[in-house]
This record gives sequence, structure tokens and C-alpha cells, in this order.
Amino acid sequence: MNIPLRHYLGVTTASTLFLILLGVYTGKIGAGLACEGRWPLCDGWMGLFPAHWPSFVEWFHRLVAMVVGFMIIGAAILAFYRNYNRYVRYPLALAVLLLPVQILLGANTVLSFGVWASMAHQTAAQLVFASLLFATTVTYLGPGRPDSETASTSQSAPAGSQADD
Repeated sequence: MNIPLRHYLGVTTASTLFLILLGVYTGKIGAGLACEGRWPLCDGWMGLFPAHWPSFVEWFHRLVAMVVGFMIIGAAILAFYRNYNRYVRYPLALAVLLLPVQILLGANTVLSFGVWASMAHQTAAQLVFASLLFATTVTYLGPGRPDSETASTSQSAPAGSQADD
């Protein structure tokens, strides 16, 4: 099954937006405080299973973040493997490079509970989202097609006419 990258990116971008909104909710109810500074573990049985609603929300946020992170990595691999142009590959590479930073900033929000830590975590999330949104928009508007496809399109165009980029 060959899924078009633009559809995969659309789902990944929407999932990232959902993750950001879930993160806002997680911070609003103070779910990170449920872990009492014990990152990556939390409360509950052996520090792994949630004992109450805030710790469940914190764990659910982490689970969704893991799935979305793998989706972002998968999108970048597809873009490079299918040889999409730089306007798709580079923003996806930036999003992948920001993932470890985002994880460390998320850990910092649980450990320090500070406003600056939370702001840095949200800023990194917005940068990842912006990168994904840019790459998704480019794939839907056309110039994000693979380089080989645009090269073959321009070669097959009749003399004197412009190929569709």
C-alpha cells in the first residue's frame, strides 16, 4: 500500500495539533505535578501505572507524544526516501531534530514546574508544528512533489511551454 505523503503529513500535522492541545490541558490541570519530579516515572504501581486522573492525563500525553513522534520520523523518512524537494525534506528534518529537544524540555517541565520550562516546551512544540504545517502545505500546493517527478514533467513538456511546477 502506497500512501501519498501529503495524506500522511495531513494526519501527522493534525495529530501534532491534537498533541499540543492535550499538552495545554495537561499543563492546565497540573498533571506534571502528579509525578512529583520523578521523571520518567510517575505515581501508581511501580511508578508506571496512573493512580488518579492527573497522572493518567500525564501518561496519556506521553503516549500520544510517542506515537506522534514516530509519525514525524516516518514522514521524514518517506520524504527523503521518495526524494521530495527541499521544501518538504528540510522542514521535516527540522521537526525530527527538534524531537529530542522537545522530550528534554518536557522532562524539565515535570522536574522544575517552572513557567519558563513550560514556555520553552510549548515553543518547541509550536516550531515542530510549524515545520509540519509548512511541509504539508507544500505537498498539497504542488511544488513538494519528488524531484524525479518534476524533472520528468519538465522534460516531457513540449518546446515553448512551461511545465507545471
